[in-house]
Amino acid sequence: MLSLNLLPSSNATLSKPSSRHRINASLLDRNRAQSLRNPGHGFSPAICRIPESRSDFGRFPVHHFGKFSRLPSQKVGAAASGAPDGEIGASKKAGMNKKLAIVFGLWYFQNIVFNIYNKKVLNIFPYPWLLASFQLFCGSVWMLMLWSSKLQPCPKIDKSFIIALLGPALFHTVGHISACVSFSKVAVSFTHVIKSAEPVFTVMFSSLIGDSYPLKVWLSILPIVFGCSLAAVTEVSFNFGGLWGAMISNVGFVLRNVYSKKSLHRFKEVNGLNLYGWITILSLFYLFPVAVFVEGSQWVAGYHKAIASSGNPSTFYLWVLISGIFYHLYNQSSYEALDDISPLTFSVGNTMKRVVVIIASVLVFRNPVRPLNALGSAIAIFGTFLYSQATAKKPKIEGAEKD
Repeated sequence: MLSLNLLPSSNATLSKPSSRHRINASLLDRNRAQSLRNPGHGFSPAICRIPESRSDFGRFPVHHFGKFSRLPSQKVGAAASGAPDGEIGASKKAGMNKKLAIVFGLWYFQNIVFNIYNKKVLNIFPYPWLLASFQLFCGSVWMLMLWSSKLQPCPKIDKSFIIALLGPALFHTVGHISACVSFSKVAVSFTHVIKSAEPVFTVMFSSLIGDSYPLKVWLSILPIVFGCSLAAVTEVSFNFGGLWGAMISNVGFVLRNVYSKKSLHRFKEVNGLNLYGWITILSLFYLFPVAVFVEGSQWVAGYHKAIASSGNPSTFYLWVLISGIFYHLYNQSSYEALDDISPLTFSVGNTMKRVVVIIASVLVFRNPVRPLNALGSAIAIFGTFLYSQATAKKPKIEGAEKD
């Protein structure tokens, strides 16, 4: 009767009991005899339970409510393939590091190519408004090709999205054309040194709208201001137009970021690359009519001079085309990098990118650099690095099982 109550009905053939079962049976008989002598006591549940096979159930962790927990998909895959969890995590981390190395390499390379050919074109065709418009045109065509070929999913937009995008696109236009004007008047290295002061304007404008920063953030912008000032007063190719162009570019891009945070927070379904694509398209509509008004009457004469200076029309066309394509490509790579890394890593990478671009431009164009100018540039860039560290938010501590 006891075995009928404990074992479910089954057609399986009973095997010969093992030694372990014989030991438990003898204990059961001893307890039964003891209970006959002491009728007031029942069987001990710890002894009367059916022995479990460790190989069958031990691998499933049991919760307090008696339910088996599911294994994570990564662990199931590791068990199926026979690979330890550490090896799976290490391989994934190695693959991610390889991908980031490729993205950062492309980002730096494309930025260097853009800055070199952008400056080459402006040296023989000093009309930044037309060149900046063409760069936005190349970016617009590129995004339309990605959307039409389904290589990049086209976002579903409506009137409210376009209205919310008008402000950020306007400030992006201001930032882009101002930087291009600066490139046309001073050395590439000097423009990038001044543009490294963008965190100063970020702190100032964010504070005006109510954001607060700790003391270490305010202290971090002091070397930026000092370094940019030292670099400006010792710059061989100093030009007030180039200085103000870079400064206005900082203001434009900071206001773009601040305004985007306020007006585009509702459209989280639009990813960074698609957002940048629509900003590029709207910026083209902003910029080109103004470009025609500002310098359109000089384009024909400037074109003939540029062809004569380059010696070959195809060379001039190639330089313009490279500057337009790589302007969009390096921005696209930066958005792809931002999708996979933390904002702090991106900020540090952006700081190092300026260092690489400055060194590359000095080597290509052989711009004379004074010792104090190099020192000021280094201090400004180091201040940008300190700012990125000071504004970094510490990540929250998560579960220990998370890689």
